[in-house]
Amino acid sequence: MPLTPHTERHFTGSETIRDIVIGMSDGLTVPFALAAGLSGAITSTSIIVTAGLAEIIAGSIAMGLGGYLAAKTDSEHYISERRRELREVSEMPGEEAQEVAEIFRAYGLSDEQLIPVVKAIQANPIQWVNFMMRFELGLEAPDPSRASRSALIIAASYIAGGLVPLAPYMVFSSSFVALRVSAGATLVALYSFGYVKGRFTGTKPIKSGYQTALIGGLAATAAFILAHLFK
Repeated sequence: MPLTPHTERHFTGSETIRDIVIGMSDGLTVPFALAAGLSGAITSTSIIVTAGLAEIIAGSIAMGLGGYLAAKTDSEHYISERRRELREVSEMPGEEAQEVAEIFRAYGLSDEQLIPVVKAIQANPIQWVNFMMRFELGLEAPDPSRASRSALIIAASYIAGGLVPLAPYMVFSSSFVALRVSAGATLVALYSFGYVKGRFTGTKPIKSGYQTALIGGLAATAAFILAHLFK
């Protein structure tokens, strides 16, 4: 009988999804909260739109820069740790060999089984360092273009998310009407975004959607109440 080939499907775009989540979730929540808060204090939608656009521009730049710096920090940390491992492999090969043995011993290998494995790893210093970086420190080699790509994805996601709650204020002249349309559109967008995020990350999509919508809704409600109290 012909055998059906075994195909494993694993999600590998975690970094990109993480950047989209960071940018989109804040982009949907912060401008929504700002617009809702201003709606509790003023009636002019033009002022709300101007403030909202200014926040989206500033927020996307700040979030993108934050993503860039975070990725650069990860890269610099990896380089620093790799230099240290190269030095230790060269200056303390015995201690490093013991660390390799301990890693494999944790997987159930006996001392007799460890000897040829450790010797094989020691035979190639570069691969030895790669092994220690991954299995001792849990670090993967960073993508050189990761920092700039992360900044662009986060900033673009923030802008895309921010325009959803702000769009009704561009269409309706009444802040009362715009607020209700914005609230409905944003909550639907938050739920949809959370649902899709759950599908990609392997969590329960419906639960993820409700959680995302709840967080955004609470943030906007708090901003609206505070603005109304200080009106």
